[in-house]
Amino acid sequence: MKVRTTLVLLAVFAVLLVLVLYFDSAGGKKKAAEERTQTLISLTAGDVRKLSLVRNGEALTLERDEAGPWRLTSPIQAAADDSEANAVVDALASLRLERVVEKEAKDPAAYEIPKTEVSLWVKGQDVPVRLLVGMENPLDKSLFAKRADDPRIVLLPSSLKSSLDKTVFDFRQKDVFKFAAADVQEIRVRTRSVSWRAGRDASGWMLEEPVAARAVGNHLDALLEGLAGLRAKAFVAESKTAASLKAFGLEKPEYEVGLSLPAAGQEIVFTLHREGEASYATTSQSTKIITFESTLLTDLDRRVEDLRDRKVAEFYSWEADRISLKRDGTEIAAVKETSGDSEKWVLEGPAKEEADRTKVEDFLRKIESLEAASFIDAPGPLSVYGLEPGAEIRIRTKDPQNKEKETVLLVGREDAAKKLVPVKSPGLGYLFQVDTAFLQDWPKDRTAWKAEPPKTEASTSDKK
Repeated sequence: MKVRTTLVLLAVFAVLLVLVLYFDSAGGKKKAAEERTQTLISLTAGDVRKLSLVRNGEALTLERDEAGPWRLTSPIQAAADDSEANAVVDALASLRLERVVEKEAKDPAAYEIPKTEVSLWVKGQDVPVRLLVGMENPLDKSLFAKRADDPRIVLLPSSLKSSLDKTVFDFRQKDVFKFAAADVQEIRVRTRSVSWRAGRDASGWMLEEPVAARAVGNHLDALLEGLAGLRAKAFVAESKTAASLKAFGLEKPEYEVGLSLPAAGQEIVFTLHREGEASYATTSQSTKIITFESTLLTDLDRRVEDLRDRKVAEFYSWEADRISLKRDGTEIAAVKETSGDSEKWVLEGPAKEEADRTKVEDFLRKIESLEAASFIDAPGPLSVYGLEPGAEIRIRTKDPQNKEKETVLLVGREDAAKKLVPVKSPGLGYLFQVDTAFLQDWPKDRTAWKAEPPKTEASTSDKK
């Protein structure tokens, strides 16, 4: 009896399983069929090689080859913005409809079809996929449309309108003056109020004219990035002529920037001009004249003194492992010793004594943050400033790659009235005038940096 019952249950289970599989398969096929009927265009976006939008009788055409970027081929020949072109192709390549209005189109013109004609050419196919788009549905702003080889009139999502309304300017590449900012080795700037030149070497940017001085690298890098990323708000001239240069003030521009890129064998000259609210630009390597956001001109308007690096010493205090000070015949030196995870500073000398870590590192941070209040250019004899001989600071650092570097500063005679002291960095032909506050922490002798002995229980109880 039990065996018979089991066999019956197994048979029932098998029948149910067959039914479930049948209906699941049928449901899947029905769902796939419904999805196909809801899809008006189904292409692989990466296979699209050409896109044409015809509006009001004028064609806007974008093309690309197998590996290259998009380019505009009509109504003008120009480089295209890949992101804009790809966004439109993606929207059209997988285009779903919202509902079918008519299964058999009787009068497409009643829906203003075709108000816009879209054609997509796919790799390997000579005949394009054509989409005919009409007016907006006044109820929900969806678009009446018809695929050329499909009898139906359908409604497409309203979001498609923004893609179909894009202009030639929307599709154009806006950063037409691109170059590799990292390749620039020299900058020459001339404005109505200032003129300067700077060069770059392994140590960074140096001003060369009108004064030889370290430059603030971030300022010059920001200027280069701004020029390299200059984007057009509008193209006011496709081809430079004497008339167009004069019309936009570029015949005698307010700003001129020359860039040398030796590795690329390039010399690029930017000419820029501001006229009222508008700013115009072109380059020696471009035929275009554009308008652009004038925020870039803020970097060009910087005074030479604002481009000078006021930082006296270039080092990181946490990388320092030795410091020595010489002043008034007294020399003090301390070295950092590391054991496992612990670190301590030790005073150099016959009797190695532990240094007060807080005092040593506080002094290092003060030197690290020293900035010039002003400069003395072409100072002449250093003895005039108490720098021959003068006080001396030497700081040795080791970076994470264990590369050693020594920073040397010469400190001159203090001007008590102005509270300034001249500081010289060997290798620079000018002096920094810095606030004298850091001199207050200069140790008078070795004992000033000596660590206090640890307190014992006996000394603690004596105080009680």
